[in-house]
Amino acid sequence: MMRVRLPKDAAAVALGADAVADALTRAAAARGFALELVRTGSRGLVWLEPLLEIETDTGWRAFGPLAPGDVDAVLDGVSPKALGDIEEHPWLKRQTRLIFARCGIVDPTVVPPLTALKRAREMGAAAVLEEVTRSGLRGRGGAGFPAGIKWKGAADASARQKYIVCNADEGDSGTFADRMLMEGDPFLLLEGMAIAGFATGATKGYVYIRSEYPHAIEAMKRAASAFPDFDVEIRVGAGSYVCGEETALLESLEGRRGQVRAKPPLPVHKGLFGQPTVINNVLTFASVPAILEKGAAYYASLGTGRSRGTMPVQLAGDVKHGGLFETAFGLTLGELVNDIGGGTRSGRPIRAVQVGGPLGAYFPPSLFDTPFDYEAFAARDGLLGHGGIVIFNDRVDMAAQARFAFEFCRIESCGKCTPCRIGSARGVEVVDRIVRGQNVGQNLALLRDLCDTLKSGSLCALGGFVPYPVLSALNHFGEDFVR
Repeated sequence: MMRVRLPKDAAAVALGADAVADALTRAAAARGFALELVRTGSRGLVWLEPLLEIETDTGWRAFGPLAPGDVDAVLDGVSPKALGDIEEHPWLKRQTRLIFARCGIVDPTVVPPLTALKRAREMGAAAVLEEVTRSGLRGRGGAGFPAGIKWKGAADASARQKYIVCNADEGDSGTFADRMLMEGDPFLLLEGMAIAGFATGATKGYVYIRSEYPHAIEAMKRAASAFPDFDVEIRVGAGSYVCGEETALLESLEGRRGQVRAKPPLPVHKGLFGQPTVINNVLTFASVPAILEKGAAYYASLGTGRSRGTMPVQLAGDVKHGGLFETAFGLTLGELVNDIGGGTRSGRPIRAVQVGGPLGAYFPPSLFDTPFDYEAFAARDGLLGHGGIVIFNDRVDMAAQARFAFEFCRIESCGKCTPCRIGSARGVEVVDRIVRGQNVGQNLALLRDLCDTLKSGSLCALGGFVPYPVLSALNHFGEDFVR
């Protein structure tokens, strides 16, 4: 019996994994030997997908990237795509994999031992809250709010019904960690939600996934139906970016148009259906089982400053080694882009990287010494966001990127507040006038004033974060605005 693993992750499928699986099955049948093929999640080495692993007496041997025509050479032991022992691959060995420790290894359709949830119940709810707080875990959705404090607020609230809501509305450009986790290890997410429910007294959970993730939706529905320890319902959103904001997400879950709510009250006091609600994103909930299994002290020993634990960094754009790299906070941006990412795939010089999604700041190479942690990025007017890094080469037009930020906000705005709804449209017009050379000095001043209005006056982060890409493009790449 030959045991093999091949990802069914959406990226791997897009790169031809299903065709490789079919070719492998046919080749095994033609050779007359039994084949056990497990379709796993991805290990994150996207540039090597489809990545096939074959079990041997000395470990799992990897081959990739494969095409159907490569299968015979693999089975004959003469493949030039051989990568050796996958666990020894330098890209994997450099990682600290907590969230993605099982991704690419386990069958995502099989319920694993829920050891962290069992330990949580043995500890008791109060001890779990203390453990999560002491770990230093902060929300991985962008704001970086301490998870333990949020959970404690919901636990202290008095109500007959409480909810756990997972924000899986992953809409940032260059981010795919949520999708990978839901497709490759969905039970880890559900276990984290169940622990949160136990700690806060919530008995019902919802996972809100955007409709553009059909593979993740299917995987999560299957996992939720098989999960024995917490009542979780999968809801599918229509792809509105603003529904990544927690209160707009709640509006959508309740069957209304996704519009931002004014705060207070906070969702931990009055959230879904007016009841106390914990809202965290996929990576936050998925971090919790490792904290319960390894202990808060271990988790807090990783990282730097107030940024503790690990972050799945997602490398995209013009990058040689695109994929997911989970590491403790503290590596510099330059190490992640040049060392881990390998620089540009095109071979052209890097001009800018955007960290934190379409509303994240653009950093030039002169800022590549910035440590990858919340406070270090904030000190340089940047955002970590969801951990996505998009690399741009020297052909990028940064004035066009600034214009795109305004246009994106205009299209995605829920329309509830004036700075976001109107200011984004005016921003497109102002950038256009600057690029045309029309009253440049006056319009540059107007642009900065408009950004200040958006930042201080918007109801939520959609409008409030637009100044990050606009002003970073203007401050670091001003020559693209004056032509």
